[in-house]
Amino acid sequence: MTNEQKDNLFVLVKSLTKSEKRQFTLYVGRMGSNEDSKFLNLFQLLDKMKIYNEKVILEKGIVTKQQLSNLKAHLYKQILISLRMNPVHKNIRIQIREQLDFATILYQKGLYKQSLKVLEKVKLLALKYEEKFSAYEIVELEKVIESQYITRSLSNRAETLIAQADQLRSQNDLATRLSNLSLQLYERLIKAGYAKSDQEFREITHFFYAHLPKLNYENLGFREKLWYCKAHVWYSFLTQDFLSAYRYAAKWIEMFEEDPNMIAIHPVFYLKGNNYLMESLTLIKYPSKFKETLNQMMFRSKQEDFPKNDNLRALYFQFYFSNKLNLNFLEGNFEEGLIVIPEIKKGILEFSNQIDPHHIMMFYYKISCVYFGVEDYENCIVYLDKIISNKRLKMREDLLCFSRVLNIFAHYEAGFDYHLETHLRETYKFLIKMDDLHEVQKAMIRFVRGLGDIYPHELKASFQELYKELKQYENDPYEKRSFLYLDILSWLESKIESRPISIIIQLKAKQLNRKERPSIYPYSAG
Repeated sequence: MTNEQKDNLFVLVKSLTKSEKRQFTLYVGRMGSNEDSKFLNLFQLLDKMKIYNEKVILEKGIVTKQQLSNLKAHLYKQILISLRMNPVHKNIRIQIREQLDFATILYQKGLYKQSLKVLEKVKLLALKYEEKFSAYEIVELEKVIESQYITRSLSNRAETLIAQADQLRSQNDLATRLSNLSLQLYERLIKAGYAKSDQEFREITHFFYAHLPKLNYENLGFREKLWYCKAHVWYSFLTQDFLSAYRYAAKWIEMFEEDPNMIAIHPVFYLKGNNYLMESLTLIKYPSKFKETLNQMMFRSKQEDFPKNDNLRALYFQFYFSNKLNLNFLEGNFEEGLIVIPEIKKGILEFSNQIDPHHIMMFYYKISCVYFGVEDYENCIVYLDKIISNKRLKMREDLLCFSRVLNIFAHYEAGFDYHLETHLRETYKFLIKMDDLHEVQKAMIRFVRGLGDIYPHELKASFQELYKELKQYENDPYEKRSFLYLDILSWLESKIESRPISIIIQLKAKQLNRKERPSIYPYSAG
């Protein structure tokens, strides 16, 4: 971990665009500070630095070591104030907070009527755009003001405010419970992956329904429906009910298509919903609909009214390129995947502060699969090693497991026999430790371990035997997850038929696109 990543102020300064830096300089000028002010000098020095170095700052004589911490905190605050004033960052939520601040100032000056007028107007805005936590805060301030200044305009003013507060409190409580459930399910998926047994399935199902609030879906607002769908998407992924995940993610996107104004208000939800929809389309193997969804997300995100900020740029990069690779895997176009790898590597560096380490490792796994698909096994091993050797990262056990299994096959294909026994031993230890030695992994490792005793003319028959053994697990509820990370069956078919794995997958993709599929929006909220 570098100092650049550790120092929050340095990271913030380096994230600023040219226009944001220019605005900050103008903002400091309007404050009446002269150009020799310490915090402006510190800002200019940090802007020129390539890596954070506290020793260089102190040598410049801008500030003493004892004062540096306070000066950095002051500069950090001033940059945030300057950014808040930038029209680019004026989204609905900030506009609502700003108006609420104005109303508070008017109230503190004793200008009650003016404050109430601002609050009523901004409350309608908050309700229109589903900012119900802010709306609740607004109503609570209205109640405080009314308790000191009784208006004569409405005889039932108190009852109206109490009813609004109760309704918003109930809606916010429901949204909180649904978002808590969604986060807990997501955490479980990140740590452990899909359910691996009937016992795990029962545990997850019991937890889900024990924490799922009783509700009437049709009476929910846009925000509550989003959290409801999201919780069901994660539950469906955990229990490997991918058709259900597809349907709830599809309903999620349908909500945005029915109310396009919400895309600009909740762009993160829109991008994530598309990502989950494409992930489910990958898992139910639906290439044509996948391509349609990817193109639609790309089209919407390029529109003028779609918000632009660093967070959204990072999310778009992550979701677009991750799913671009998924489409290449679905269609067997590994050569196309090879073309975008340089862009992915560039994006990982550019957005290193926005993308979490887990998703970076997911990129590395997908890149290694691309190299495996084009038979560049040495580069495949390089990227798998980035995952396997990362001892600090707590990530999905199943991803770590299949990274090791794919590593064994890549070493076999590359002819690195002298490393094979070591990797087999380490993989066995890892799988036993995580208590995840399922039948598919056992069969694959037994096969590789016995390769040394197989004569070349016996290889094809051995591949056929392994294919027959593994094929029976293709639709097994808990064994099939092995094929989600590593298309071992297509690899075996390529060995048996002496054809590239890309050709095998391309033929399968054509058959999948001809297959009868469910409608994009079948859904039941029950």
